[in-house]
Amino acid sequence: MFDKFGEMDSAAEINLLAENLKKEGDLESIKELAKENGIDPDDCEDFIAGDSPELCNVLQAAIGKLDLEAKELGCKELMADWVDWIRAACATKDTEGEYSFAVQVRKKDKSLAGALGAILKKSWEIKFKVPDKIVKAAGVSGARVEFGIPGVATMHKIISDYYGG
Repeated sequence: MFDKFGEMDSAAEINLLAENLKKEGDLESIKELAKENGIDPDDCEDFIAGDSPELCNVLQAAIGKLDLEAKELGCKELMADWVDWIRAACATKDTEGEYSFAVQVRKKDKSLAGALGAILKKSWEIKFKVPDKIVKAAGVSGARVEFGIPGVATMHKIISDYYGG
């Protein structure tokens, strides 16, 4: 991830580089920039053709980063659900009508691994021994089974706090 151009802190940084590459006529590098940032190839073609004034907007930049990170991390099942929640939060406008959460997700000092790590840390802190009756009903024997996944509201708070609100 981010091997050629490095991680960008914002959609504005991505768009500035894309515009400079376009002025230089380096269309292949624009395509590489889009791919490296998870930007849809069709949106890239629209920018190159002049049908769009920018390569990406704030929301596209955040979702592109999340998609790349989720793929790299191999998020499945519950973690994939958490990623979906983050995507939805990115697509929600704040009281000023801005995608402020998406801006925070795109920041260089924030990562999906960090957000999921914060949930895992909380999971470890709240783990408890599963009652024997449940373990027996599950057909697991001879093992101490512990469980600790935060509830939905706690998970939302952890992710919001991690990304900055």
